[in-house]
Amino acid sequence: AEEITVAVATVKQAKSLGDRIRFMSVALQEPPKDCVLAYRPGDAIERQAFLIIMDNESAKTYEAIVSISNRTVVSWQHIPDVQPGIALDEFFDCEAAVKASPEFQAALLKRGITDLDLVMVDPWSAGNYGGDDDRGLRLSRALSWVRSSPTDNGYARPIEGVIAVVDLHKMEVVRIEDYGVVPLPPQAGNYSPEFVKNYRQDLKPLEIVQPEGASFQVNGHEICWQKWKLRVGFTPREGLVLHTVSYTDQGKERPLIYRASLVEMTVPYGDPNPTHCRKNAFDVGEYGLGTLTNSLKLGCDCLGEVHYFDGLLTDSRGNVAVIENAICLHEEDYGILWKHVDWRTEQAEVRRSRRLVVSFIATVGNYEYGYYWYFYQDGSIQYEIKLTGIMNTGAVMPGEKPQYGTIIAPQLYAPNHQHFFSVRLDMNVDGQNNSVYEVNTQAAPMGPENPYGNAFYATPTLLETELAAQRIVYPFAGRYWKIVNPNVTNQMGEPVAYKLVPGENILPFAHPEASVTKRAAYMTKHLWVTPYNPKESYATGDYPNQHPGGAGLPEWTKADRPIANTDLVVWYTLGHLHIPRAEDWPVMPASYLGFMLKPVNFFNENPANDVPASTKHKCH
Repeated sequence: AEEITVAVATVKQAKSLGDRIRFMSVALQEPPKDCVLAYRPGDAIERQAFLIIMDNESAKTYEAIVSISNRTVVSWQHIPDVQPGIALDEFFDCEAAVKASPEFQAALLKRGITDLDLVMVDPWSAGNYGGDDDRGLRLSRALSWVRSSPTDNGYARPIEGVIAVVDLHKMEVVRIEDYGVVPLPPQAGNYSPEFVKNYRQDLKPLEIVQPEGASFQVNGHEICWQKWKLRVGFTPREGLVLHTVSYTDQGKERPLIYRASLVEMTVPYGDPNPTHCRKNAFDVGEYGLGTLTNSLKLGCDCLGEVHYFDGLLTDSRGNVAVIENAICLHEEDYGILWKHVDWRTEQAEVRRSRRLVVSFIATVGNYEYGYYWYFYQDGSIQYEIKLTGIMNTGAVMPGEKPQYGTIIAPQLYAPNHQHFFSVRLDMNVDGQNNSVYEVNTQAAPMGPENPYGNAFYATPTLLETELAAQRIVYPFAGRYWKIVNPNVTNQMGEPVAYKLVPGENILPFAHPEASVTKRAAYMTKHLWVTPYNPKESYATGDYPNQHPGGAGLPEWTKADRPIANTDLVVWYTLGHLHIPRAEDWPVMPASYLGFMLKPVNFFNENPANDVPASTKHKCH
């Protein structure tokens, strides 16, 4: 917090910033990679901050680097023709501006809505659809709902057909788009204890108890658990970031990942209805998951012996904002790690698996997204996303059945949509120089070497350049990708590696010429690989808000740079299809998707052989 205060004060003073300045982001300017990898305790290091600053008066955006150590502005640069993501403060200001609009109030009156205090306004990003009328403006296309009481679930009653287009620089309504009156759905959709009275009565307590405390140690932002070591960070844009992940093997600390985070998330809706056709949120680049992160002191998000890390950022006026308990750290039992029964000697050996969990949860309007990194005792890493919350909704006329969504309550429907996520993995498998192989399994042809037709084998193919490494999942060949260090081998002479194993996935249904496809081209491939470049951080570029498209991964990979045996970054895209169902209303049971990183010849044998057996009194 002290560093943030210094950074903001330094740039305010040096640049004589006025009252209409917004600090869109204040984050750590991370040190160069070679500096971090060579760092030893006690080494001097300059602390710096990276700031994105927007001037509402001039409509200009600036980037600044501030030396916190020296209290000086190291660089100040105007970035033309960009729109930073929408700040949380702007959400509240936008809602107030919409409610104050006479045109909006008139549209509500046509629908019999008179109590503005019960109206909810969600400022959606405007996207980019090539219209000249709005060019150069900082816009939101705000959608609205109405509650029947102050704590009612407003998403049960969408104000269909009304869109408020708002100039966020001036905080003025540019126009109200009204596509005709649709009656408010008649039925409530509430789920909280004040409304739900008949809870099931047959659940007995299930306690998570660790009488001797947790097995992990925390030193500042460094976590040590079993043989794992990693550091956690937090940014306004990405939320949780992992740094310098390593695993200790036979007394040697072996690096695996230099940096890992979710760098983009896009939610394209598949409904051509005028109210819904421009719903294409980029929740990382347009809003910032860090700024929308939950404080986990409320509710029961994590169980057991829990350690929390706070999230530090600013509001858009540069004041320090603290999200208490933003990151959760805990252990979980995870069933059987390994087991074998020798039926001749009747000797049974079984080991329980446990995993370390590092997680955070963000609320993006109606949706909740939980992001979980799991670390296992056998050297595996898992990334998992849990999708829950409330579906975005629309209203239909009585008796109408929409083609592009599902009726979930009388006159209420949820449009079809998808969720895409881009995870950036700056790999460091036993050193910086890595290569990526695609591995497909195929059947051997019948013949003298395969007379019974039972043989099959795995074929690895080196992906030598960026364009060759733009790949999609193919489960019929058991396809996975192997990140290899060709310069290090295990005791059998095999190069050490980790493989990326896909889970659930899908490709976008949006047309290739659709605006959202152009702006989120990363969705069209599940794997991208680039040589490391510290300026290439986000799959859709630095400023996706209202950008026409083509930035980020598609722009960088046009050069088709070599990626073999070099310092490389793996980008993995996860896709989830949501065809809504009645069971998703009023609040959705969590859906899960993710991927695994598993060692392949990285160790000489099962690294979990030394996990001790559970004591007998715990296994009866």
